Amino acid sequence: MALFHIIILALVQGITEFLPISSSGHLLIISPLTGWPDQGQVLDIAVHVGTLFAVILYFWRDIVEIAVALLNPRRSESAPALRLFGHVIVASIPAVIAGGLLYFLVTLDLRSILLVAMTTIIFGVLLGWADKTYPVNNSLRQMNYRDALIIGMFQIFSLLPGTSRSGVTMMAARMRGFDRAEAAHFSMLLSIPTIMGAGTLGTLSLLNAGNADFSMDALLAAGIAFVFALMAISLLMKWISRIGFMPFVIYRLALGALLLGVYFLS
Repeated sequence: MALFHIIILALVQGITEFLPISSSGHLLIISPLTGWPDQGQVLDIAVHVGTLFAVILYFWRDIVEIAVALLNPRRSESAPALRLFGHVIVASIPAVIAGGLLYFLVTLDLRSILLVAMTTIIFGVLLGWADKTYPVNNSLRQMNYRDALIIGMFQIFSLLPGTSRSGVTMMAARMRGFDRAEAAHFSMLLSIPTIMGAGTLGTLSLLNAGNADFSMDALLAAGIAFVFALMAISLLMKWISRIGFMPFVIYRLALGALLLGVYFLS
């Protein structure tokens, strides 16, 4: 694969994975809009692994605290980290179940530009609505398992390309009364088991098909995605409380309109 193609693919994945604008939707439209050949599942997995390492590095303190708490669960200091770990697990369960069913049962065309356009617009509008409508009256320290499960249920929608896993979980967190920064924080932590699960499933699929050829292209794509994902996370966590979600909503509406134009005029 051409170096420029790899750089663009990794840049798009790295920037969009944690912003509420849908990385899967952006990856699906690269080929139709540029005329490039589809990058294939190996490259998709590679760039997702890069973003996984980025979120783990950025939130290393949370992960270390959880690991220490799991090793010493009886310490009183371990309670907050154990609760956070439990909330991430509970919120991950609905997507794991739905993702498994989708993988084995669904034969619909989920790579359609029309589907990406519609989900980009609809869930962009819902994100803006939730942010403007629901007051802030909750915090991660006050989160309960009902909050986590509801956020996890919304994550099921992210199985549709264009929805945005980060966008829909941030939307659900805002609906539960969490402020923008804490909604983004929990969404990022929730991405870790989600990306790990999807990557594992994809790798097993490639191994079963005998197509697991992870070349230097894949390593390069993973490295570039890691760098841009780390930058995107840092900027989002720094600015989300100030800028809000409206810039992303506007972007989603513009992108959705563009994709509708491409679909109906092509």
